[in-house]
Amino acid sequence: MKKLNLKNVTKYVENNIGVFHQKRIERLDKLKLQTVLKKKNPYLFKAKHILTANEIVLGIADAFISSAEETIFGDWLEGLAIYINQKVYGGWKSGIPNIDLEFDKGNVRYIVNVKSGPNWGNSSQISKMKTDFKTAQRTLRTSNSKIIVTSVNGCCYGIDNKPDKGDYFKYCGQEFWEFISGNENLYTEIIEPLGHKAKELNDEFQLSYSRMINKFTKEFIEDFCAKNGDINWSKLVEFNSGKKIT
Repeated sequence: MKKLNLKNVTKYVENNIGVFHQKRIERLDKLKLQTVLKKKNPYLFKAKHILTANEIVLGIADAFISSAEETIFGDWLEGLAIYINQKVYGGWKSGIPNIDLEFDKGNVRYIVNVKSGPNWGNSSQISKMKTDFKTAQRTLRTSNSKIIVTSVNGCCYGIDNKPDKGDYFKYCGQEFWEFISGNENLYTEIIEPLGHKAKELNDEFQLSYSRMINKFTKEFIEDFCAKNGDINWSKLVEFNSGKKIT
């Protein structure tokens, strides 16, 4: 185990945080109005007495962006966690399917599945993770029958007061960052570097976001509004839920 140099972590974050912001913009540029409209409940819009195209567009766009950002940033944090662990314990990006990180501490090989937050999946997704852990353990023991393998679900934020789940351990927030780095204060020390050039990078994102909202609002009015400006709810519901004739 090596002592973590926080200057290296800060430099890594500053050099790579732009990737997160760029992927946010790329996701916006690829987004299509019809794609997100297909995934939203038109009856809910009507029940909430939404009257303008702009309100509908903002609602569906913001919900999509929030979900997408959680995924994109979760992937980015996974890379940060692997980088930090590599510096301290010599860990590596696992080549085993659905395992993110492997590293040795003492006489134990840890296999880690990194998630953004603690409430990341339903029961079937958690069952699949357990299966992936068991498959990974068998794979490692085939090559080394004496190896001790411990499975960990690591969550970058949040709290779980009962980390021992029987088949695996779940470490969240402070526990997770300390687990991969040996530094109990790392979870607060990494917050400041994450704001590197945040204003400039978010200004660029806001420009793309505004363009998308304006473009989607125009498309929505053309496709789903009557000549007098009212939303054509029947046409919207038909587009979202009508039977497709092949």
